Amino acid sequence: MEKIDKKANILEAAERLFTELGYEGTSTRQIAKESGANMSMINYYFGSKEGVFMEIMSQRIIDFNSQLMSISQDKLSGMEKLLKVIEGYARRILCNHGLHKMMHRELSLSQRPEMFLKVKNTIASNLIVIEQIITDGIDDGSFRPVDVRMLIATLMGTISHVAISPSKITYGTSLDINNSEDREVITIRLIAHLKDLLTMYLTPQK
Repeated sequence: MEKIDKKANILEAAERLFTELGYEGTSTRQIAKESGANMSMINYYFGSKEGVFMEIMSQRIIDFNSQLMSISQDKLSGMEKLLKVIEGYARRILCNHGLHKMMHRELSLSQRPEMFLKVKNTIASNLIVIEQIITDGIDDGSFRPVDVRMLIATLMGTISHVAISPSKITYGTSLDINNSEDREVITIRLIAHLKDLLTMYLTPQK
């Protein structure tokens, strides 16, 4: 149990530091100090700072995959499944927008090809589940025929854009994504927009 706790402490500390300082700005020494662990323990569990980062990303992606699989197997309509997926993803990203911003920056730079490829491949497996939900809806006639991958890119891109550049939708207001109450307002607004978009775009025209 103590080993599990130590490992969890390292991951929690690393996530805070990565979010605040970025990948390059965070050292294994800082992670060790913040988590109350030692360097050898970090090396034992993760091998390197990259290993810590990959564990954090993998856990998040796997958690989302579990949520996706559960939704895809629910006895719901295609639209209900899709709306549930989008709401879950939006909340997941915006509740930790700082980490998402850091991850997005790391992946866009592609300075660490091996790490980039691992994360990219894991994310792709989640997108396949979403793609299947939409494709099934098209096949059974509940959705009109659309470019499925373009639609997914639109949905995920919008969520990511709000997380990374919230000022694009909050300018002229006092809303601050770093404030939990304001973040909930932004999240609800984002989910409502995406639900309207999906309903209007996918509903077959009579």
